[in-house]
Amino acid sequence: MRRALFLLAVASTLLTGCGDAQNEFSSAPCYVQVDNSKHQDATLASAMNPSSPGVFCIVSRQSKAGAAYFAFSNNVGQSSTSIYNAIDKRLTLVFGLNNGVIVGYGNLSSPAVFYAYDVECPNCFNPQALPVKSRPLKLSSNGIATCAVCKREYNLNNGGVIAKGDGGKKLTRYRCATSGPFGVLQVN
Repeated sequence: MRRALFLLAVASTLLTGCGDAQNEFSSAPCYVQVDNSKHQDATLASAMNPSSPGVFCIVSRQSKAGAAYFAFSNNVGQSSTSIYNAIDKRLTLVFGLNNGVIVGYGNLSSPAVFYAYDVECPNCFNPQALPVKSRPLKLSSNGIATCAVCKREYNLNNGGVIAKGDGGKKLTRYRCATSGPFGVLQVN
């Protein structure tokens, strides 16, 4: 009887122990691939450089005269665009929840961790709402992303946790990899 009660207590703990835990990575679709050896974009390269942690770049899609472009904007004042090539059209399908991801190396660990986050505030943006209302984050030079609606501040250098403001969800995080500043960026 004691053994059965012990096993029941262990099973109960295992099933409920992580009830409030957040998954580290989002299950939302995000398929972004940029081969920066082809684009040679300095704005994107600044965020994909492990030697300059704390630089983060928003990567999104723009259209100009019917052509698709990558748009890059980092937290140190650089911005640029680069036209899609045939491979980009095939491999970059979904830019997170609403056309944007933030990528860069955090500066709080050694070696630096490469992060990818959704550009929308996880506490204000609702992709099911009609009409969809964008709640994009603004980047600051110190690695903080701020929502203009709820005023929460998220620490990009530390896994996207809330650094200031009401409690809530941390930033939506995606799996990502880079092969260097002028290499390939993959976010999924």
